[in-house]
Amino acid sequence: MPKMKSNSAASKRIRVTGSGKLMHAGCAMRHNLEHKSARKRRHLSEDGVLATPQSKNMKTMLGL
Repeated sequence: MPKMKSNSAASKRIRVTGSGKLMHAGCAMRHNLEHKSARKRRHLSEDGVLATPQSKNMKTMLGL
């Protein structure tokens, strides 16, 4: 039986930490940054932890 392929779109967007949590990059940091305050930009640039219901689906997509 062949190996399962991981979803390449999911693997580009999500990274796995050492403890097994899934991290995702935030949104709203592509353009229109000049009217956002520096405090808001700093907060938005942080990576977030994926919610547990979503992480269960993503782990199957990533083949974990």
